[in-house]
Amino acid sequence: MHLSNEFLEELELLNLFNLESSLAGLKIHHEADPARIAAAKRLFAKNVITLEDGGYLTPLGLELADQTQKLIRTLESL
Repeated sequence: MHLSNEFLEELELLNLFNLESSLAGLKIHHEADPARIAAAKRLFAKNVITLEDGGYLTPLGLELADQTQKLIRTLESL
């Protein structure tokens, strides 16, 4: 299975969320990297985040971000 750049951008965005606080969201500014903007729009369309330009994690997004961050931490520790 090949991991597309779009998929990796979505993972990178999920990795930016602070899971320590449900009050911590993200704001993707209009001058951000176009790939990051597109990733946010895709995650919004998938009901993973609450706004097209970031916002907060949905319950599904919280689970996905948690799994993403655990995977990254584990791989980095090896």
